[in-house]
Amino acid sequence: MALRCLQLLRPPHLSLHKSYSPLGLPRVSISDATWRRLSGSPPSSRLLSSSSDQPQLPQATDEGVNQNPQKSIVGDLLDYLNESWTQFHATAEAKRQLLAAGFELLNENDDWDLQPGGRYFFTRNMSCLIAFSIGQKYKVGNGFHIIAAHTDSPCLKLKPRSASSKSGYLTVNVQTYGGGLWHTWFDRDLSLAGWVILRDGNGSFQHRLVRVKRPLLRVPTLAIHLDRTVNSDGFKPNLETQLVPLLATKTEEIQTKSEERTNSNKSPHHHSLLLNALSEEMGCKCEEIMAMELNVCDTQPSCLGGVKNEFIFSGRLDNLASCYCALRSLIDSSDGLSDETAVRMVALFDNEEVGSNSMQGAGAPTMFQAIRRIVDNLVHQSMGEAAFERAIRSSFLVSADMAHGVHPNFSDKHEEHHRPGLQKGLVIKHNANQRYATSAVTAFLFKQVAEIHGLPIQEFVVRNDMGCGSTIGPILASGVGIRTVDCGIPQLSMHSVREICGKEDIDNAYKIFSSFFGNFSEIDKKLSVDF
Repeated sequence: MALRCLQLLRPPHLSLHKSYSPLGLPRVSISDATWRRLSGSPPSSRLLSSSSDQPQLPQATDEGVNQNPQKSIVGDLLDYLNESWTQFHATAEAKRQLLAAGFELLNENDDWDLQPGGRYFFTRNMSCLIAFSIGQKYKVGNGFHIIAAHTDSPCLKLKPRSASSKSGYLTVNVQTYGGGLWHTWFDRDLSLAGWVILRDGNGSFQHRLVRVKRPLLRVPTLAIHLDRTVNSDGFKPNLETQLVPLLATKTEEIQTKSEERTNSNKSPHHHSLLLNALSEEMGCKCEEIMAMELNVCDTQPSCLGGVKNEFIFSGRLDNLASCYCALRSLIDSSDGLSDETAVRMVALFDNEEVGSNSMQGAGAPTMFQAIRRIVDNLVHQSMGEAAFERAIRSSFLVSADMAHGVHPNFSDKHEEHHRPGLQKGLVIKHNANQRYATSAVTAFLFKQVAEIHGLPIQEFVVRNDMGCGSTIGPILASGVGIRTVDCGIPQLSMHSVREICGKEDIDNAYKIFSSFFGNFSEIDKKLSVDF
């Protein structure tokens, strides 16, 4: 999330029931199989506390759903986070999971042959992904039900010429990406991950992802004995001269090798030791490395924490937690396509943290083009005039980006009546100045998605005396012309190298997103509003 705020309060928990509906709707297609997945036993003891600590709900009858609060996708999220050190790795892992689930990989350069009931996806720049499932009963002109999130997070990136040295140390020049809490990157065990272009033996080039898991870098703080006023005046490092990671000490032997490599014009822009570490990881030669885009990453694994193991401690929760919940809900809802009249879609964009204005960002027409191509490809399925325009008008977008939970030590930073708490449900974000795309109508519709299964919803507005961040919601709402609600999982320490969110909120987000895919077609029919 690009510099924003959030908060909300949770209503009393309602037991899930297939026949429950605040709008008087029939219970529709989150299939029994999907909801059994939500109500089974945890895959491992790391996910939740023991059964003795959890209240057990009655067994479901044919009319109900067995809502066992121990079932969780949190373990799978931790695995996803630990695989996804960069936006490139996050997209690659999403691609792997989609292929394993039976989705067909498309190429934007090729003709598409789409069919109702089919499941497809494509990627762009290795950091943006669009996946969609076409309902069996879809007709051209029907709507698209979309969840959008972003794959990038604030980080440090290597500069094109990263090699530098001072005071007897080899250092690595980096640039800041996004609005990070940069002081949190000091005294952390850091490494490198990203993509590399390699030249092979026959002169062609190939792309490879790389991730060096062992700590390679560190940005040390200055000892308090040399900075006596740091606690009273605050820690205010110069990001150009003081946020510079150490790589090694500069011994004479290392210096000689570095000079030899520079004199022979073999990758002179980066330290030979750094290139050696990358080549060892990839099993290639240093001279085969032609180009690269590398992020500096924290090596500490994502994990559960708190005395009750109720928190998730991790980097990149903003916004990979939203990406995973959206992706998983799309995959798991695939068994409910037989009665679906819409297209279900997940759109994961890059570069949200820096404004989205890139080929792979939400500011590009990627989603607009994807919707048009899908409609055009299925045009033989009985269309009518202005099918694409009708599809847009019938569509609904959930912009999913992490929200600011109320901080117990800084609660005055939140508006008094809109203070979202951790473990209290997904947050709907409002802003009168359109920093969020939520309207009264879209908020109402999204609440119905949650209430069908008794899932908690919170709401947030920023204080009038504080600025408000934004999301990809307004960008997509205005660029595509689609009804949009902005929502997010509440968290603390947003944009820190290590962030915090609640385990229960992950499961709630997944269930609400699953309900959105399974129920929105019927919910939308019940509301008559002139848009």
